[in-house]
Amino acid sequence: MTSTSPQQLGPAHLGALGTEVGRPEYDRAEVRAGIVHFGVGGFHRAHQAMYLDRLMNDGKALDWGICGVGVLPQDRRMADVMAAQDGLYTLVVKHPDGTLEPRVIGSVVDYLFAPDDPEAVLARMADPATRIVSLTITEGGYNVHQVTGELDTSDPALAADLEPGATPGSVFGFVVEALARRRAAGVAPFTLMSCDNIPGNGHVAKKMLTAFARLKDPELAGWIEREVRFPNSMVDRITPVTTDADKAALAERFGIDDGWPVVCEPFTQWVLEDEFGGDRPPYEEVGVQLVQDVEPYELMKLRLLNASHQALCYLGYLAGYRYAHEVCQDKLFVDFLLTYMDDEGTPTLPPVPGVDLDRYKHQLIERFANPEVRDTLARLCAESSDRIPKWLLPVVREQLTAGRTIDRAALVVASWARYAEAVDEQGEPIEVVDRLRDKLVERAQHNHEDPLVFISDPDLFGDLAQDERFVQAYTSSLASLHERGARATLESFA
Repeated sequence: MTSTSPQQLGPAHLGALGTEVGRPEYDRAEVRAGIVHFGVGGFHRAHQAMYLDRLMNDGKALDWGICGVGVLPQDRRMADVMAAQDGLYTLVVKHPDGTLEPRVIGSVVDYLFAPDDPEAVLARMADPATRIVSLTITEGGYNVHQVTGELDTSDPALAADLEPGATPGSVFGFVVEALARRRAAGVAPFTLMSCDNIPGNGHVAKKMLTAFARLKDPELAGWIEREVRFPNSMVDRITPVTTDADKAALAERFGIDDGWPVVCEPFTQWVLEDEFGGDRPPYEEVGVQLVQDVEPYELMKLRLLNASHQALCYLGYLAGYRYAHEVCQDKLFVDFLLTYMDDEGTPTLPPVPGVDLDRYKHQLIERFANPEVRDTLARLCAESSDRIPKWLLPVVREQLTAGRTIDRAALVVASWARYAEAVDEQGEPIEVVDRLRDKLVERAQHNHEDPLVFISDPDLFGDLAQDERFVQAYTSSLASLHERGARATLESFA
C-alpha cells in the first residue's frame, strides 16, 4: 500500500516503486529486439512478453526483446502508451482471495505503429537480428474461410495488399514483403510463431500465408513453404479487459499511474512445438513446455476451456449474469459445463501426455469462478463467428460421426442464435459484437418463423442444417430458450 501520489510509469520511476512491486532486475539498455510481434494486446503482454521478462530477470535472452507492431487504427492508443512509458507496463495477477501481485514488465523495447511508417516495420522485420515474428491477431486474423478452410481474400486490407506495388497494410502483407526482402538479400527467414487460439495455428498460418504469397509471387511462395518454420503452440491465460477500476486500484495501492496495465489470473500455460528455423529463447527454463506434438494439448484447451467459455457466456448472459465468475458459482451452470466436458468434449480428445483430464476440467471451473478476475460475459460472447466454428462445431461433427451425444453442444449453438437476436429475456437490447454482426442479427431475428435460419449459413455451419440429429437437438433447445428461458432450459438438462 502506498501513501505517496502515484507517478506515471517510466524508467525514471522504477527505483521509487514499493518492494511489493516486481520490476526488471536487468539493464533494459542492454536488451536488443529479436522478436517482432503483431497484436500487442492484453493477452500478449500477460503471456509471451511475461515469459521473456522472466528469462531476462535470470540474465538470459537479452537479445530477444520484443518490438511490437500495430496495424489497425485502434492500435494507435497502444502506440501512444508504449511511447509514453518506454514500453513498460504493469502486469497485475489477481488471486481469488483478493491479493494483487503487480510486476512491471520490461521485455517490450520498441513499438511501431505501421500506418505511420510502414517502411520502418519492414526494415525491422528484414533485419537479420529479427529471428522470430510472432502473432496474436485473433482467430479472425488468419483470413480462413470457415467452411472450405482456404484463404478468404474478401478482407479489404488483404485485397489492397494484393494490388501490384501495394505498400503493406495487413499483417500478411508485411510478413510476405519482409520475407521477400530477406530472400533477395540472402538473409535466412525468421520463424513465424502463431500464438492464437486456433487448431493447428502454425499449420494454419503457413497455409494462409503461402496462399497469399502465391497470389503475389508463386516463386516466393515456394520458398516460404520450403524454408520458413511455423511452430504450433497452445497458449492459455485468462486476461480480461483492463477497466478504469483496475487502473485506479494500481494507482491507489501501489502508486503506479499506468496508461494501460494488464490484469490476469494466476494460471498460465504455454505448450510450444520445438520447430524453429534458427535460434530461439530458452523458453523451457521459465516453464514453457517444449514438445514435438502440440495437438493433444491444443485440442484439450480449445474443446474444454474455449468451448466451455462459449457454453457459459450466452446462456449466462440470457439468464441475467454479466460475469464469468457469477455463472461458475451457480451449481446449475457448473453441472452443465462439467457434463458437456465429460460427455461431449472429452470423447473427441486424443490422450494428452502428462495431464490428468479430470483434474484439468475441475481446475477450469475454479479458474472461471475466480471473482477477482471479473471476466465479462460480453467479452466471451464477442466474435462468436470466429470462435464457435473452430472450438465447438468440430466437437459436434466428431460426436455425430461416432454416434455419440451432441445435445449440450447443440444447446450452446442455440443459445448463440438466441443471443444474436440482440434482445435479452427482459426485453433489454444486447450489443452483439462480431465482424459479421449485421448478417448474424438479421438471420437471428427470423428465428421464430424459421428455426433453421441461423444455422443455414453454409459459410459458418457447412451442412449441419441437413443433419437430422443436430437439427432436432438444436431446434428443441431454441424453442425451449424462447418459451421458457435459459435457466429453465438448463434445468431440463440437469
